[in-house]
Amino acid sequence: MNHGNHNDMSSMNMNNNSTGGMPSHHKMMMHMTFYWGKDALILFSGWPGTRSGMYVLALILVFVLSFLVEFLSQCQIIKPGSSDFTAGVIQTLMHALRVGLAYMVMLAIMSFNGGVFLVAVAGHTLGFLLFGSRLFKKISPTIKTSDLPPMRC
Repeated sequence: MNHGNHNDMSSMNMNNNSTGGMPSHHKMMMHMTFYWGKDALILFSGWPGTRSGMYVLALILVFVLSFLVEFLSQCQIIKPGSSDFTAGVIQTLMHALRVGLAYMVMLAIMSFNGGVFLVAVAGHTLGFLLFGSRLFKKISPTIKTSDLPPMRC
């Protein structure tokens, strides 16, 4: 047993990383509380980075994703008289798309960036106002209002 050699597992694990054993000096801190600022990590590694323009693009993307979730929740694509098979396949594809977009919005919000949270809520709000509220459409109790059932927690 050689006590002069300090290459035990703990020191090897500290030095072994994706840089081939070289110590990494670039560490990304993940926020666990809401914060404000353009330096965020949203959906993809290294994106949007530190440039303001890319941060604004990320905010626009999150807004559009949340807006599309509301659109898909209220749209009527299936025509009356469609076969049950066709209607079922379309409903299933629309549901998969809606859930996928909703999860992407949720993952973006998990960046804990205040701006991302606000634009996600704004996208859902505007989408519901335009597609789900009675402000822009007359709703009859006998008419089906969307192809998909409402999302429930």
